Amino acid sequence: MGTVTTTQLRSMYEDMVTARYYEERLQEEYMEGKTPGFDISAGPIPGELHLAAGHEATAAGVCAHLTDEDTVTAPHRPHHIAIAKGVDLKRMTAEIFGRETGLSAGKGGHMHLFDPDVNFACSGIIAQGCPPAVGAALAAMKRNESSVAVAYLGEGAISQGAFLESLNLASLHDLPVIFVIEDNDWAISMPKGRISVPQDGSKRAAGFDMPGVRIDHDDATAVYEAAADAVGRARDGNGPTLMSVQVHRRMGHFMGDPETYRPEADQQRHQERDSIERLAADLEAAGVDEDERETIREDAHECVDDAIAWAKEQPEPAPDAALEDVFSNPPSGVTDEDPTPEFAGNGGADR
Repeated sequence: MGTVTTTQLRSMYEDMVTARYYEERLQEEYMEGKTPGFDISAGPIPGELHLAAGHEATAAGVCAHLTDEDTVTAPHRPHHIAIAKGVDLKRMTAEIFGRETGLSAGKGGHMHLFDPDVNFACSGIIAQGCPPAVGAALAAMKRNESSVAVAYLGEGAISQGAFLESLNLASLHDLPVIFVIEDNDWAISMPKGRISVPQDGSKRAAGFDMPGVRIDHDDATAVYEAAADAVGRARDGNGPTLMSVQVHRRMGHFMGDPETYRPEADQQRHQERDSIERLAADLEAAGVDEDERETIREDAHECVDDAIAWAKEQPEPAPDAALEDVFSNPPSGVTDEDPTPEFAGNGGADR
């Protein structure tokens, strides 16, 4: 296993406290104007918002081994992973606020972030990121490149066909891809024990002849060490790995979720488990005292506050922009003058 250095501990801590504060601030912005009746369409961030507070260790521990050339796909709780991968924080925030300077000109929102500069993408479709990650790994192999791909998913996705088919293809071709399950015990409102067998997602690996690794607590150092093996294995041409990390969900499935399905004892248990405090203890043991950690936190908070302030000042897209970027390659026959396509072979009869 790779041994984590003090410099790497600091870097992971910075990513984690940035992600945690970012989501706390997004929660504040999101809830503006939505109460008391919770109007999902109101406020500066309309629509749904899924936050990943409590998941930070998986992002920091794995992405610490990646470069801009490596591909990462994330699920509908993507912010911590995007931050650890190096996605531009200002443009990501502008995207979440629906502004034209966002990563996708304000058209994707928080579940559909895309930053080709660091090869990051995410989707709100369950397990959707697995096939593109496998494709990126296959492309890297065929190009004889050393880059790898990482696909993040939740434990509620481990029975999805897209995930299982991706495991099969990755194993069949020994592709340089790592699958990371963020296991927070809850598939929306259902406890994992009621939806999946096995409950330990890493055991899915056995059916596809690949290593399966389980990290039983959201410890960034333990994730880092396990990821060192998995990423190293992929870069060396030795095929894929499936990792499952026990994380904790500190908030509801979505903002506004009353969580009436969730026992108070479970909520309290998750609040008491904090991967950031665990990493702070590792930093203390490595000689990084509280004053230095406070400086890291202050810098992270300033970066987040600046990104949110900048995003809120950005212009909203013009209404006509909704008609742009609909087709990357319009069908043959489509012109500004004649919007009806004439498809070859049928005389345009079947439209």
